[in-house]
Amino acid sequence: MTRVHHPMSLDEATSLLRDLDDAMVYGGGTAIQILRKQGLLFAEDYVDIARVPGLRGLTATTDGLTVGAMVSLRRMETDPKVRRLAPLAAETYHQVANPRVRNTASAGGNIAHGDYRLDPPTALVALDATVRLASVAGSREVSMREFFTDFQETAVEHGELITAITVPRQPEGSRGAFAKMRSLSENDWPCASAAVLAVPEDGFIEIRIGLGGVAPRTVYLAIDMTPDMDEQQAVDAAIDIANSAMDPIADVRGSAAYKAHLGRVAVEEAVRRSLKELPRD
Repeated sequence: MTRVHHPMSLDEATSLLRDLDDAMVYGGGTAIQILRKQGLLFAEDYVDIARVPGLRGLTATTDGLTVGAMVSLRRMETDPKVRRLAPLAAETYHQVANPRVRNTASAGGNIAHGDYRLDPPTALVALDATVRLASVAGSREVSMREFFTDFQETAVEHGELITAITVPRQPEGSRGAFAKMRSLSENDWPCASAAVLAVPEDGFIEIRIGLGGVAPRTVYLAIDMTPDMDEQQAVDAAIDIANSAMDPIADVRGSAAYKAHLGRVAVEEAVRRSLKELPRD
């Protein structure tokens, strides 16, 4: 029998997660509903955090953004604070599924089950975001670059839930781009995606790359574009390092070789766009 619990506070929610054997946190519910319909999810207890205070806030700080776990993907796409402080994140959230999904799905729920095909984590690792977790023992923070540990596995431990994501202010003078390759419908999961952030630093450009859909988990990589490199050389270097990290999972959307090819296309597109948009002296 399925039981849905509706805690009215964070303490109540974390106590439930501690005391129940195999409970799942229910946020927007988009992923959970799909997995249940597919017969891939068998949890009996769900902890619905919709009524927990403080999880819907989206605030700007001197360092960037604090995004509550229940903030919708649609708000991440459209909120002026996100567009101003982390435009790469806004661009990436804009390409998730469709407006109906983005209005329902939550920022915390989107990353909670660690699906390697997700769009937002590619931008969040490039931006060096952090995940805030809470339990009855207190709170802790985990770098987004270390949050995804394996195929549909994350750093969330028993009794913990995601309360917020902190996104640093996009570095001054940096430019980002997100590229997404699909083989089925516009609303479907991507075959491959890449978020790139080009950050000028003391005469060179750090190119930060987040890869989605081409390995069992979201991948973060970085290369330096030195002053003696032209755009094509930077693209080639980015593709080389991305190639070394790719381990695609074949499915109805394409073979492993096909997905790796689209991964290279996504990396090239995102790198070229981010470099072209950099301010020139």
